[in-house]
Amino acid sequence: MRYACSAAPKPPAGQRLLAPPDSGSSSGMRLPGETKPAAWPRVDEHLVVPETREEVVRGRKVLALPANPHGKRHLKLDYVVSAHVADGYEGATDLLTRFSSQSNFATDTCIFRKGKDPSTDARWLEELAFEVVAEQSLHNITERAKELSARGVRRLITIFVKKDEVCEWSPQDERWVVLDPDSVLTDRTLRRPLKVRALLDAAEADNAVVDALKDKGNRRIADLEAASHDEGHREGRREGIREGFREGRREGRREGRTEGRTDGGRTSSWYVLGSRFPRPTSSGPNCSSSRTRRSKPSSTTS
Repeated sequence: MRYACSAAPKPPAGQRLLAPPDSGSSSGMRLPGETKPAAWPRVDEHLVVPETREEVVRGRKVLALPANPHGKRHLKLDYVVSAHVADGYEGATDLLTRFSSQSNFATDTCIFRKGKDPSTDARWLEELAFEVVAEQSLHNITERAKELSARGVRRLITIFVKKDEVCEWSPQDERWVVLDPDSVLTDRTLRRPLKVRALLDAAEADNAVVDALKDKGNRRIADLEAASHDEGHREGRREGIREGFREGRREGRREGRTEGRTDGGRTSSWYVLGSRFPRPTSSGPNCSSSRTRRSKPSSTTS
């Protein structure tokens, strides 16, 4: 959330404490630190008008104001978290919640169970919440963290923009615990473990979203994988044909060399035999007499 001031201002006279709705009880107001009420107000029983910038934290009215660093990081946060919401849960941005008799404000991003809480007939309380802190003071966000944990919100994860770190509120120790960027967030509200670094780095955010959508069985990703498989199969066939051609050519060369050596051996054998047994020539006796007989003219007696 973005606020009109970075420190908790002193509220104007008449607005220091807000009375809860009339319930017939004589206890009109509760100061911070006093005993918890016997019954929490419904999460949708608001002290402020929804869809406005007004919020109330421990009886103090504040205004949520736009801010550039906060808005950019908030968009990235929603981008990552929305893809990781587990089945049976749903996420929301700036969901206004009545956390106590004197607190009515929204977290930046949250996840809660689908349906209605049978004990209140209202929506379920947030289980996992996220906040982005840019200009907001540590005192203010800590006040909110205490209100959330007191109401029953199981976990609050906060991104401190200027420090570029992610922290989780520890209700037991009442302090912020810095999370290792290489660690993962595991929770029943998340479809799969979420890398802490995905809340800080844009590339890691993209990878985390793709993994979450694939885990969800996203049809578009399945189609892209199938298309990639088919293209890979076709390319593999083309490569196989080229490799087969090269292998066939090598085999053909080997066979050709073998045949060549065989034919060459036969030819060499004929040459050897020809040198041992020469063929008849014109100087032989038979050829000479025959040629002589053919060329001698017949005699004529007169």
